[in-house]
Amino acid sequence: MTNAISLLIVDDEESVRDSLYNWFIEDGFTVKCAENAKEALTMLESENFDIILADIKMPGMDGLEMHRRIKTLSPEAIVIIMTAFASVETAVQALKDGAYDYITKPFDPDDLSHLIRNAATQIEQKAEAENFKNKETNLENIEDIVGNSQSMMQVLKEVENVSQSNSSVIITGESGTGKELIARAIHSNSSRKFFPLVTVHCGALSEDLLESELFGHEKGAFTGAMFNRKGRFEIADGGTIFLDEIATISGKMQIELLRVLETKKFVRVGGNKEIKSDFRVICATNRDLKKMVEQGTFREDLYYRLNVVNINIPPLRERPGDISLLVNYFIKKYCTNMSRDLISIEPAAMKRLEQYDFPGNVRELENMIERAIVVGNGKEIRLKDLPMKTNAPVDSSESLSELEKKHILQTLNKFDWNISRSAKVLKVDRVTLYNKIKKYDLKNPNGK
Repeated sequence: MTNAISLLIVDDEESVRDSLYNWFIEDGFTVKCAENAKEALTMLESENFDIILADIKMPGMDGLEMHRRIKTLSPEAIVIIMTAFASVETAVQALKDGAYDYITKPFDPDDLSHLIRNAATQIEQKAEAENFKNKETNLENIEDIVGNSQSMMQVLKEVENVSQSNSSVIITGESGTGKELIARAIHSNSSRKFFPLVTVHCGALSEDLLESELFGHEKGAFTGAMFNRKGRFEIADGGTIFLDEIATISGKMQIELLRVLETKKFVRVGGNKEIKSDFRVICATNRDLKKMVEQGTFREDLYYRLNVVNINIPPLRERPGDISLLVNYFIKKYCTNMSRDLISIEPAAMKRLEQYDFPGNVRELENMIERAIVVGNGKEIRLKDLPMKTNAPVDSSESLSELEKKHILQTLNKFDWNISRSAKVLKVDRVTLYNKIKKYDLKNPNGK
């Protein structure tokens, strides 16, 4: 941890203060101690602390009352309550008052260390995200785009760069990565933001329905056409049209779409009057359009017309550092929607989420958190509340060393032996990973 993260330990027991002080100093924090609430509040009047670890039972003012006063003096501080007298009432009260979490004495060293690391990571990520959004971009209305990994920062830079142009954009990425959110960010930061953003999910419509949806139709054009109806291109005049799942449209629709993009003119189904519309087009797909062009299933001229700018959204498994931010965002979102008090997530559950591959990406994580809040019906999300897909059964005959060797090799191969990325996913430093590679005599298949 960086020593920029400051920690205040408040406990009337000297042995507890000394143990925690030495422990967290070794972890790289800047640490100070106070033996009671009055001393701690006096310190807070003259300096700020990022994390405050406070005991509940102390002479004079207790930890809960001190926490209420801390929120006035230092509202941004993360407060973690310690207690040897755990009860549902004190835990609920602490969380209602805005505590980050609480932990019972005697501490499990791993649980406390993981809890503090999570809190410190949240502080660092929040600072980085605010620094990027406030100083490096002028983007607006991107509150729903959560993440401050390097790859997501690059996506936001690309959004900012392309927003002020009228060029066509293709947003690529796996299902559930948030392609529509990026399309909305581009539109809301463009000069077209005061005009409509019209979304069409191409994969959900047959060819005939898609044609009518895009171009509109005249009364009597087909059975059931009782009235004249504007198409999406017409409605998007002055604004942006977002064509999701563009790879699913038929060859006939590809030809018609190409003509509209070139001329910005079209005719309603069953009509003969040419209609003009000034729109910008943004598309999204989870397929490889270039490969489809090579296979002859997607027109090359349409591909180049659409693919003026390409923005690729990385899958969630490649940015595990964003998971805790997303979890906290979804907890707040769904607790608010359900008119419930904010809840926390136990360290074991968060750790499991950070290790999960998320084949369904952000959408899968959001579904997990919503379900956990509904079915868990508690004051924190526990590991048992998470509907994780089970991994393949482990061969019980394998030793711990064999399992570790296999896991490290799989991770290295997954990231093409990129040591930095592999070490980050494995949650070890580069030196440790190099030692493991040497220990297990692992070889790069590419000979690098």
